[in-house]
Amino acid sequence: MLAPGSALTLERGWEKTGATGSLQNLKKFNNQDFNRLRAFCLNQGLLFEDATFPTHVSSIGPNLLLEDKLRQIQWKRPIELQKNPYLIMDGVSRFDIIQGELGDCWLLAALGSLTLQKQFLAKVLPQDQGFQDDYAGIFHFRFWQYGDWVDVVIDDRLPFLNGRYLSVHPRASNEFWPCLLEKAYAKLRGSYQNLHGGYLSDALVDLTGGVQVQLSLKDPPADLEEILKAADKSQCLMGCSTSGQMRRNIELRNGIVQGHAYTVTGTVKIRYKNGWKHIIRIWNPWGHGEWKGPWSDNSPQWDHVEPKCREALLRNKDDGEFWMSCESFQEQFSWLYICNGTPTFLDFGDQRSTTCRDVTNYFTLSPGTYVVVPATTEDQEFEFLLRIFLKNQDYNENSNSLPRPVLPMGSAIDASQLQQLLNEVILQDEMTSLGGRFSFDSCRGILALMDLNSNGQLTLQEFGSLWRSLTKYMDIFSKEDRNNSGFLDVSELKSAVQTAGLAANEQLLRLMTLRYGNADRRIGFSDFVCCMLRLETMTCEEKD
Repeated sequence: MLAPGSALTLERGWEKTGATGSLQNLKKFNNQDFNRLRAFCLNQGLLFEDATFPTHVSSIGPNLLLEDKLRQIQWKRPIELQKNPYLIMDGVSRFDIIQGELGDCWLLAALGSLTLQKQFLAKVLPQDQGFQDDYAGIFHFRFWQYGDWVDVVIDDRLPFLNGRYLSVHPRASNEFWPCLLEKAYAKLRGSYQNLHGGYLSDALVDLTGGVQVQLSLKDPPADLEEILKAADKSQCLMGCSTSGQMRRNIELRNGIVQGHAYTVTGTVKIRYKNGWKHIIRIWNPWGHGEWKGPWSDNSPQWDHVEPKCREALLRNKDDGEFWMSCESFQEQFSWLYICNGTPTFLDFGDQRSTTCRDVTNYFTLSPGTYVVVPATTEDQEFEFLLRIFLKNQDYNENSNSLPRPVLPMGSAIDASQLQQLLNEVILQDEMTSLGGRFSFDSCRGILALMDLNSNGQLTLQEFGSLWRSLTKYMDIFSKEDRNNSGFLDVSELKSAVQTAGLAANEQLLRLMTLRYGNADRRIGFSDFVCCMLRLETMTCEEKD
């Protein structure tokens, strides 16, 4: 990925190996130290006033409002608005957010997704602050900027116009984290005006330090449903947007807003009538205004869903969140954005993403030595941040990891080909081969579990998912087979199930050994894989 900056970060196996861009190397925006400034204010009995982002037109931006309205802006602290203000009440949620007059849906959509992924949220929103203890009118938030995490200090004076929030306002009147975080980001960007229109992809990266890709929904990849499911399972941040930049914020009769950004908050495959249906959950940063078509809150489609499932999924409130089918999603939205700390989504085909700010590209390369040369056109000089992610695995003499076969891009394999591949690799390992070869029937069973498209073949992406499971279960099998017999008995199987993070009671364990074990009720590796994949699928269905 190329972007302005000057650092080089090399990552192996999706794990960061250096300290570059970590919170340990946190940079102080405008050289302001939060702890030192707060301590000074507390010692002097003062409320912090930020001279670098003052209560002045320069912080709003000269062109955001008409001149007479700019003169009417008032700045108020939360303690002037509420008797008992809080930074956070009952946790952080997307439903805390209601977009204000400012056109920063792109930021708020990313922020809504951030609230769902606590591992990223903790980096952006430090917990060492609030209105109850050591309050001095000063707060700070962190954002990722071109290779570094930057700590941005603000005072808590918020802009109001005619008694209303100029920017985002919380659903609960005395919870202020959305307003203050937005102010910190406005300071980072130079003014509130600079948040009035932007790119969801930029905000996703700034809130995570991750890598993003954007997919056109007008020319979507064939495995879009699989991508959405994998991104949701991998805890990616996701958003989407509609077209119509010249008709921004125009709400259609079906409830969808043109030129607007939304958060993708979930995706699930549910039983519907006599089959299955893939539906997607989406949230509007306005905090209201929802899709009125199929799978909306009051649509008749929900009448054909099991009551228990319907109760778990359907939230019949005008809170801006709604469900829609994958087909409607592609019809109504133009772009899907996915972001994570590592580009897990690059498992899905040949993805390329280009914005005004960065370029993300994916390559499948043969082993060798390569030179990467960032270049610009017309002999212009720029600085670049170059991040390289290598999807590989380190092997050593004692490693039990499976070397993944190299399959041609776009290929698919059937049960017979899967059997040949598995046996060619498994038989190379003496211990796991003791339990016997993968039979054709077992491979048909595995394919049925992993074949999300139900076409009798595994795509490259589905095969990649299977191979990750095989590697994991081979490692578990080797550790639990303490006598190196090539088999697991009932007690070893129980321990293996627990190690895998799955659940099985004594009765189920006995049934598993009867179904998958030999005459001595011991399970070899090939049968162990079939057993664990089946148990994994059962566990996922129960969670859904």
